[in-house]
Amino acid sequence: MCGIVGIFDTRGEREIDRAVLHRMNESQHHRGPDEGDLYLEHGLGFGHRRLSVIDIATGQQPLFNANNTVGVVFNGEIYNYLELMDELTKLGHVFRTRSDTEVIVYAWLQWGEDCVHHFRGMFAFALWDRNKQTMFLGRDHVGVKPMFYSLLPDGHFVFGSELKSLMTFPALSRKLNPSAVEDYFAYGYIPEPKTIFHQAFKLCPGHTITLKIGDTAIHQKKFWDIPFQPAPAMSEQDTEHELIARLRDSVKSQLKAEVPLGAFLSGGVDSSAVVAMMAEQAPEAVNTCSISFNDPRYDESTFANQVAQRYKTTHHAETVGMNDYGLIDTLAHLYDEPYADSSAIPTYRVCQLARKRVTVALSGDGGDENFAGYRRYRYAMGEQKVRSLLPSALRKPIFGTLGKYYPKADWAPQMFRAKTTFEALSRDIVEGYFHGVSIMPDRVRKQLFSTQFQTELQGYQAVQVMREHAANAPTDDPLSLLQYLDFKTYLPGDILTKVDRASMAHSLEVRVPLLDHEFVEWVSSLPPEMKLHGGEGKYIFKKSLKPYLSDDILYRAKKGFSIPVADWLRGPLRAKVREAVFSPLLLDTGIFNETYLRHMVEQHESGLKDYSASLWSVLMFETFLRVSVNVEYH
Repeated sequence: MCGIVGIFDTRGEREIDRAVLHRMNESQHHRGPDEGDLYLEHGLGFGHRRLSVIDIATGQQPLFNANNTVGVVFNGEIYNYLELMDELTKLGHVFRTRSDTEVIVYAWLQWGEDCVHHFRGMFAFALWDRNKQTMFLGRDHVGVKPMFYSLLPDGHFVFGSELKSLMTFPALSRKLNPSAVEDYFAYGYIPEPKTIFHQAFKLCPGHTITLKIGDTAIHQKKFWDIPFQPAPAMSEQDTEHELIARLRDSVKSQLKAEVPLGAFLSGGVDSSAVVAMMAEQAPEAVNTCSISFNDPRYDESTFANQVAQRYKTTHHAETVGMNDYGLIDTLAHLYDEPYADSSAIPTYRVCQLARKRVTVALSGDGGDENFAGYRRYRYAMGEQKVRSLLPSALRKPIFGTLGKYYPKADWAPQMFRAKTTFEALSRDIVEGYFHGVSIMPDRVRKQLFSTQFQTELQGYQAVQVMREHAANAPTDDPLSLLQYLDFKTYLPGDILTKVDRASMAHSLEVRVPLLDHEFVEWVSSLPPEMKLHGGEGKYIFKKSLKPYLSDDILYRAKKGFSIPVADWLRGPLRAKVREAVFSPLLLDTGIFNETYLRHMVEQHESGLKDYSASLWSVLMFETFLRVSVNVEYH
C-alpha cells in the first residue's frame, strides 16, 4: 500500500525537475512512511512512498524488469499475484522478487493493455514502456484505490494518489470548476471524473489511460463494468451455500500479509460477516477494532462485542465523545477538495485506533451496494410502484403541484413530511433517486447560489452525472439500475474516498472483500428480489449468514456511522458556522447568495427547519477554501 506520483512529458523534449517531483512525492509521505524513492529519465519522473505489506525485503519501487525497459509505480494489492506469477513463469518470464508489483510488469509484457483483465485486487498504477514509448495507467474495477491526473496545455502529464500531489505542480491551475461545485452541493462529494479544479481529474474505476510520446491526447478505455447479467436460476438454499463459499474465498484471498492484520468490527451485518469468515480461516485470534460513542442513540458497541465474543477475537475498542468536531480542519487537509460526509470523523478515529494494533484491516464496505441494504432502495422502489400506476402526463402535474405547495415540515413526525416524496414522484426514477440522495435539493441549491454563479453553470445540473451513468447501465431492472448508479457515484466518490484518506492518513491499509470484482459480478447476477425482498434489504445475504450471526445482528435496525450534526450546528458549532458562512473568504467567491445563507442559519438555529446537511456542506466548503492555497474563483 503506497502513494505514487509521476510527471511525463508527452512531447518527449524536456528533463523532469527533480525538486518538483520530490515535493509531489513527499506531499503523500503519510501513505508510505516506510520507504520512498524517485526515478528520472529524459521526459519521465516516477515517485513512490511505500507502506511495506508484502515482500518487505525486495518489493521496493519504482520496479523494473531485468533489462530496465518496463517500470511501474503501484498503489494497492494484487491478491492473485502468486497464481499470476506461476502462470507468467511458465510463459518464460523470470521473477527476481516475490512482489505483486513485479507481476504487473510481466503481465504488461505478456498481455499489453489486457493485463488489467488478469488482476484480482485493488490497484492504481502507472507503467512506462521505454521500447514502446508508452505510459499506461490503470485503476481497479470498483475504485478502491484512487488516481488523480492532469494533462496540462504545455504537454506535461502529471498524476498522483492524492490531489494534493498534483497541486504542488507549479503549472497546474487552482481555478475552481463550476460544475464540480454544483455536484458537491448536490452529492456532498465530487463524483468521478471531476475534481474541484477544472484542470485535474480522477481516473474512473475500471478504466485505463494510454499515452505515447508525440501524441498529446489521452486515450482512455473502460475495461470492466458490473454486468448485471442474470445467472441460471438456483434455489435459495443453493444460492446461500454458493454465496458463503464465494465470500469465504474473497476473504481468504485478502489475508496475505507479512505484517499484523485485523478487521474493523462495527457490529453491523457486513463487518460481522467478514470477521466471521476471517475467524474461520485465520490460524490465530483475529484482531478486531471498533469505536463506541458516549451517546446510546449512536452507539453500536454492544453488537460489536457480541460478535467479538462469539468468534473469540482480540477486540480493541475505544469510546469517542459525540463532540469530536475538532477534526474539521484536519479533514479538509486530508480530502484536498470539499467533502461533506460527516461520518469521516468516526472513520478517521477507527482507523487511528486500528493502526495502533495492525497495519492491514479488512472492512465490510460494499455490502449495502451489493445487496440493496440502504433504506433508500426500499423507498425508491415504493415510489417506483406508484409511478407505474399513473402515466407521466398525469403524474408530473399532480405530484409536481403537491410537491411545490406542500410545506416542508422538518419539525413534524415522519409520516407528515410528504413534500420530498411528492417531489420524487413527479420525476422519473433516475431524477427521483437523485432527488432522494441529494444532501441539498434543487430548490435549495437554486436559492443558495448567486445569480452570477448560476450564469456560470450555463444550465448544468448535478443530476446529469446520474443520467449519463443510467444511459450506459447494462440493466433495465429498476433496483439494479439504482445499485449501478451507487457503484458509479456514491461508492467510489464518497465511501471509498472516505476510507482511503482516513486510513492512509494513519498509514493503514484497508481491504474490502465484499468489493472483490468477481464477488461483485456474481452478486449482480442474482435476482433483484433476492436482495430486496418484502421490504427487507440484504435478504439473501442475511439468510446465508444465519449459521454465523445471531438475529440480533442480522435483523436489527441499521444505525450507520452517524454523528449529531444538527445538534452541533445549533450548539457548540453555532459560532463556527456563523463565522464560516459569513466569512469574506466564502462570500468573495461570488458563488453564494448571502441573504439565503443567512436565512438557512437563522431557520436552523431556531429549530423551524433542519438545514444541517446544507450548512455542514457550506462549512466544509469554507474550510476547504481556508486550508487550500491560491484557489482561483474566476
